[in-house]
Amino acid sequence: MGALGQRLHEPVAVPAKLNGFFPKAFVWRGQRHDVRAVEDCRTEVRRNWKGQAERHRFRVRTEAGVFELTQDLARDTWHVERMWGK
Repeated sequence: MGALGQRLHEPVAVPAKLNGFFPKAFVWRGQRHDVRAVEDCRTEVRRNWKGQAERHRFRVRTEAGVFELTQDLARDTWHVERMWGK
């Protein structure tokens, strides 16, 4: 895998959040991943014909590696966008 990580864009479930915001755990491909650390967090605001769509982007570290998760606030959905394995 390169410096940009493996691109995925696959849905995940986030059953637990820290302080109601940061992902504490997520379920991807049927396996639960507990977040050991949130390494980065950004909010993206984009304008479109319907108004503003916001997304949170998190880079998290788990036992399996580093993942980039996104939360689409308008749709209330989560995705794993990239993965850097061990």
